[in-house]
Amino acid sequence: MLPYAIVVRHVPWAQLKALEDFLSNAASITNHPQGVEEPLETSRDIFTKAYAFTRADEAAALGLHPFFRPIAAQHGGTVTVEGREMVITGSNDYLGLTQDPRLKEAAREALNDFGTSCTGSRFLTGTLTLHEELELRLANFFRKPAALTFSAGYLGSLGVISALAGRQDILYFDRENHACLYDAARLSFGTLRKYEHNDMDELERLLAKDAPKPGGRLIVTDGVFSMSGHIAKLPEIVAIARKYGARVMVDDAHASGVLGDGGRGSAEHFGLEDQVDLVFGTFSKSFASVGGFVAGERKVVNWIKHKARPFIFTAALPAMQMAAALKALDIIESEPWHREQLWHNVKLLHDGLNSLGFNTLGSETPILPVLIGPDELAVIFWRGLWDAGIFTTPALPPSVPTGQAIIRTSVNANHTPEQLKRLLEAFAVVGRQLGVIKG
Repeated sequence: MLPYAIVVRHVPWAQLKALEDFLSNAASITNHPQGVEEPLETSRDIFTKAYAFTRADEAAALGLHPFFRPIAAQHGGTVTVEGREMVITGSNDYLGLTQDPRLKEAAREALNDFGTSCTGSRFLTGTLTLHEELELRLANFFRKPAALTFSAGYLGSLGVISALAGRQDILYFDRENHACLYDAARLSFGTLRKYEHNDMDELERLLAKDAPKPGGRLIVTDGVFSMSGHIAKLPEIVAIARKYGARVMVDDAHASGVLGDGGRGSAEHFGLEDQVDLVFGTFSKSFASVGGFVAGERKVVNWIKHKARPFIFTAALPAMQMAAALKALDIIESEPWHREQLWHNVKLLHDGLNSLGFNTLGSETPILPVLIGPDELAVIFWRGLWDAGIFTTPALPPSVPTGQAIIRTSVNANHTPEQLKRLLEAFAVVGRQLGVIKG
């Protein structure tokens, strides 16, 4: 039986017992590891599995479905949801630029000049001067010869890896790499090898074992891991890669604009900008827009440009999004105080959560996971925070290991000390009531 009934105001015991049954397979709330939930019996109707999927509706009926909560308005560190203002944590707007009036004005000007859509792929009629301007600026920013943009970060990961990895090539992935990278590996014809999170000994063992085999080698890692907030061990990865003739690709979606003195990400953070072969990233975080990019050697980028099906067969990134990303890049390069304020807020939240007794899993970045443990306890913890006016979400299996559910928090440069204090107070109250921390 669940021991948490008295701590969530609006959830009576009967509903908590139903939640216990509901969460017997918590992965069904989010994503089945194979992408679909297997039907109970064989059927000729492909919709059978969809008709049988009722758990999300059951959770919503209990008031315990944490996902797809619609935001009516955004105000930096707070959002309006269901008519009330809530402190938001877990957003990826690290530099707080989504509400910057300069980005909005740049987007409006691009809208006036180019309209709402490119109406075609980059390969055909969709390339604008803004695409080439943004790609040149990105290449210069990341100190690479060339760059290429994509209509979404997800499409970018699919495009880059599937274009590079052929049948005899081998990919080496950290087990905590983002899901989009794993989908890219599946789309490619390459062989996938997975090593335990940040386990350099296992990575080297895999490369050594494969040494006699033909084909190329590509080590792919997140620069900052999106659930744990850990930073990849890039110096070790680069040394191992050079020893075995492998190339290195870093997904810096959560590091661009955040790490490094100039905000150029994990490679700059370690002084390895000339050692990382490909830098991949997105515009949907520090760049306050939408889209993805890769930067690297000119010939490699040109190959991807002409071979990546998710690039060739997708409508081009609209002008408004590129203009916003360009303006964000201007700010990242010229106004370092946004990043300085971000790190000030990171320290406030990090110190606050740890002093309360929460386990933040050794995070070193603006992503601060709070370990809760059992899946059902994490959902109830979320509900307690929700009632206290904190907009956040739990991460459940398969996003995290079974029994290691977290509340994923993060800060941005726009969070005020008062908002962070309110957030910490809510965590303290719910954490003590649920027995996650002592007090």
